[in-house]
Amino acid sequence: MAQSVRDRAAVGRFTLLAALAALAMVTPHVAVAAGDLPGVKPIAETPSEYDDEAGGNADADDPAIWRNPADPDRSLVVATAKEGGLRVYDLDARAVQSVAAPEAPGPGDAPGRFNNVDLVHGMRIGSAKADLAVTSDRGSDRLRIYRIDGGNADTPLTDVTSPSAPTIHSSSQEEINEQRTAYGLATWTEPSSGRSYAVVSQRERTTLSLLELTGAADGTVSYRKVRTLQLPSTFRLPNGGTWAPCGEPDELPQVEGMVVDPRNGTLYAGQEDVGIWRLDADLRGAPELIDKVREYGVPGTYDEETEECVPGENPGYGGRRLSADVEGLTLLNQEDGDGYLLASSQGDNSFAAYDRELDDDNEYEGGFRVVATSDSLDGTEESDGAAVLNEPLGRKYPHGLLVVQDGDDKPGETDREATNFKFVDLKPVLDALDD
Repeated sequence: MAQSVRDRAAVGRFTLLAALAALAMVTPHVAVAAGDLPGVKPIAETPSEYDDEAGGNADADDPAIWRNPADPDRSLVVATAKEGGLRVYDLDARAVQSVAAPEAPGPGDAPGRFNNVDLVHGMRIGSAKADLAVTSDRGSDRLRIYRIDGGNADTPLTDVTSPSAPTIHSSSQEEINEQRTAYGLATWTEPSSGRSYAVVSQRERTTLSLLELTGAADGTVSYRKVRTLQLPSTFRLPNGGTWAPCGEPDELPQVEGMVVDPRNGTLYAGQEDVGIWRLDADLRGAPELIDKVREYGVPGTYDEETEECVPGENPGYGGRRLSADVEGLTLLNQEDGDGYLLASSQGDNSFAAYDRELDDDNEYEGGFRVVATSDSLDGTEESDGAAVLNEPLGRKYPHGLLVVQDGDDKPGETDREATNFKFVDLKPVLDALDD
């Protein structure tokens, strides 16, 4: 579920120093310091990705965990790397497959750029059922779909995207090149009908689109748009005024991190500079803002020269647990039906946990940080995407696994910005939330 540090700088969001300045204006009884949260340590990390020409413009972003039911020790992590395409890792965090993003269709056109990834289990395609990895391709404004074959150790992913798969938000290549395209992604399967869906957000807009995935007799997968919903872009403040997050001219507060609770069909959507929305995954009904970022309501002025937002005084209308941007959302299921919604609080390098139960109104349950294990295995900073699976994954992770993106991998090459993914044993995470 996530935008890179470089992307966010380019579109003029709060710089780290500006965000810290805004936080300093919040009264002490309101702010919850990330440094006070318990730390959990990763067991392994994937190879560094480098978003430059030598690195193939690869930028680690969003992971998904696929459990191999026949052999849990051979479970996989599928992750996006923007223009670098998809990466597939084993449980030792070693790369076993790289899938290239599509090339640009013509000179000057945008190349493929895989933003988010999510899984669909047991979807019928023709006469067979298959598990799928679904990605949002920001470069082409489409979904790309891959069948997962756990018995194929070298190339577990096979592209099964229909050649006729339509664009989602754009009507022409010219519009695609403007990059107001497919961005955040969450998949879900409706228990009553068995139909599988994807909710896809739009970059620099507040649009959410509901797509139904459709399998064909030839083994390919496409989709059709069911409906769309617009989240708010301006907000009424307690003082009677209105507020909109600062950004580039004509840029609206976008959504990226999303997850669906399949038990009740609830979609949680992170509007990066606003907070977390709760709404029906079929995009019917009214969305409800269940938590806000600390910077909610902070006025900002966009500086054309620096391409950054200069924040004003914080009026104190924001929340206490999230610091913009709110990024990757993932659902931690527990056997008793309870569990947590986990959210990456990118601005202060922490994760917030909310009760999964609607009856408890998604009450805040605590948080944690992913901290360094050693000099060679660092923690996470400015984390974008996250995925969690509370199921035994063989000998390596008998208690389950949390995978989080690290937006500033260290000790990568000192003269290059590096990103990767950290693998965290789930037991210390559960222990931290139970304390």
